[in-house]
Amino acid sequence: MGTEPMFIIGPCGLESDDVALETARFVRLLSESHKACFIYKGSFLKDNRTSAGSWSGPGLRKGLSILEKVRAETGLAVLTDIHLPSHAEPAAEVVDILQIPAFLCRQTTLLEAAGGTGRPVNVKKGQFMSPENMAGAVAKLKKAGCPRVWLTERGTFFGYGDLVVDMRSLSIMAELSDGVIMDITHSMQKPGARGHESGGDRSFTGSMARAAAAWGVDGLFLEIHPNPESARSDSAVMLDFREASSVVKEVMTCWRGTGHGR
Repeated sequence: MGTEPMFIIGPCGLESDDVALETARFVRLLSESHKACFIYKGSFLKDNRTSAGSWSGPGLRKGLSILEKVRAETGLAVLTDIHLPSHAEPAAEVVDILQIPAFLCRQTTLLEAAGGTGRPVNVKKGQFMSPENMAGAVAKLKKAGCPRVWLTERGTFFGYGDLVVDMRSLSIMAELSDGVIMDITHSMQKPGARGHESGGDRSFTGSMARAAAAWGVDGLFLEIHPNPESARSDSAVMLDFREASSVVKEVMTCWRGTGHGR
């Protein structure tokens, strides 16, 4: 992954051209201010929603069109998650990195399709998985021809409606893959806590991010929005631009202490 630390950062879902481009311009500004690799993230499909009536994103065609605009205007590398094997090829034609959602991390046909595109793939560790068991996902991707596999920690189910992060998983998964990422945003979630949607507490974001950087992860995953309270998904845990700037600055200081981002 290189010597520079990495940030995967962007909105949860691609709500509109305007929100996508506003967040992308902000990520570009961050990239110009910090010696790190910044990758823009946006989802065209939110397929794991608590409620049947929840917003689920713009869909494949519209979402990829938005990501094409982001890439063309900002020059940022772009990442999106896929949910079906049929998503892999069209997404790979537009984005630089594919992502496998946590609940789908064992789906063999999805992993094979993603690996077969030749794009790097980031796999979220399932909330129900031990870090050691992620070796299977890595093996499936590598067998399909994937050039680089990253594994992402995003918390483990802790009873009902909460998540806990075992930091040891970061070291275990680093040994299994080409790089380990800490998903700060989704580790702050409380799944289904609001009844019709997930809740969470973003107040722990800075502490968790600093801890992960000090632990020595290769990258951090953060979701941002111009106005998180109005976001159509993950509103309880996303950061606004001011908060995100502060977290990135603090994390870069921690990373420099570990030898990253010199």
